[in-house]
Amino acid sequence: MIDRRQFVTLLGAGGLGMLLNACGGGGGGGSDAVGTGGTGSTNSVPTSGTSGRVVIVGGGMAGATAAKFLRLWGGSGMDVTLVERDRQYQSNILSNLVLTGQRTMASLAYTHAQLASAYGVKVVYGEVAEIDPAGKRVLLADRSNLPYDRLILAPGIAFDTLPGLEGAGDSIVHAWQAGPQTVTLQQQLAGMNAGEVFVMTIPKTPYRCPPGPYERACVVADWLKTRKAGAKVIVLDANASIAAEPATFETAFNFTHAGVIEYHTGVTINHIDPSTRTLDTSAGLIRGDVLNPIPPQRAGAIVSNTAGLVNVNGRWAGVDVRSYESTAVAGIHVIGDANGSTQPKAGHIANAEAKVCADAILRIFAGGSPDPSPVTNSACYSPITANTASWLTVVFAYDTLTGTMKAVPGASGEASSINRENYDDMFVWFNNLMGDSFA
Repeated sequence: MIDRRQFVTLLGAGGLGMLLNACGGGGGGGSDAVGTGGTGSTNSVPTSGTSGRVVIVGGGMAGATAAKFLRLWGGSGMDVTLVERDRQYQSNILSNLVLTGQRTMASLAYTHAQLASAYGVKVVYGEVAEIDPAGKRVLLADRSNLPYDRLILAPGIAFDTLPGLEGAGDSIVHAWQAGPQTVTLQQQLAGMNAGEVFVMTIPKTPYRCPPGPYERACVVADWLKTRKAGAKVIVLDANASIAAEPATFETAFNFTHAGVIEYHTGVTINHIDPSTRTLDTSAGLIRGDVLNPIPPQRAGAIVSNTAGLVNVNGRWAGVDVRSYESTAVAGIHVIGDANGSTQPKAGHIANAEAKVCADAILRIFAGGSPDPSPVTNSACYSPITANTASWLTVVFAYDTLTGTMKAVPGASGEASSINRENYDDMFVWFNNLMGDSFA
């Protein structure tokens, strides 16, 4: 079991790169390009290296990291184009703190400007209409197209619509994608009265950020304690038990937030009535004043809409985790939340997968093969109160027998206590991770 200091050291930008043993050395209907490339900063991008054309769809944690490291490791011969609908990325990490007023949405916003100016990545803002694997082209909504030698898809997730919410609009939100719904949920919390009830649901795994819903329950409960006397949080979990950091969250639910959080396992949501704010569940009818149902998730639309890519449980893209190339469609790699690997769907692992993928593509362009034994690390901090947190980390290594990434014994675990020191370290980890992806 690693201790806290080892954990924090591991999460520095340098630690992320060392883990990977790398080669190193969608929105509107139109599109427009920024940062038209060039050679990038001479301090960052080598002037010689492997040649090839890579198009990346999706500019979140996975896509941005892949774009940066393809140029940083591959050199100026790499033609890298990043296609993204939105001009800024809103971090899902720490977005639960927006609900409690401890962070603003602006503080979680990142742009792709540094990828263009420092690394020479071509950034195109627009909507992808179609992928043409046979012709190796990405077709945009404005009828332009981008040819590629290798394509990386990093679209994140899409959400199912829970029964009863088909026409609910913004009256009931999941806020599991940082953005306007996060602000809406914060406003709904602020509007609660003393003694009222906040009800949230957790879908069956896999879903984005395994500890995230439990973290949300904790920070909301902590906020309600001091502002809405007698209010409580009801958590309806579709899973049989806590999906991540069980020791931490059992302590948080049963002691730290005892009497405020009411936690139920194995609950199925049959129907939600927006007009009465009532959930029809396998545990009976449950009413809340603010509802926050987090729906089941699946691969983002561009993956789901490309024939053959979704081949894991009808929801996710199967990949060879040595390169993240699709197991069904050659030349297309799927990284981040949209793939169906054994690793969790989270920002830190998306960053790690992107580096393995970039390394593999560069090796392939150079006439070689992907690293036969990649290693990744999934880690996160979880705020439990307004000034305390826990952490979780898992190191994964490639298993040749199963062809999957498996947790390394003795290199995984959760924090032994919930404390202020972890809370302070959380922001160091966050800044390192976001800088590694976007700066």
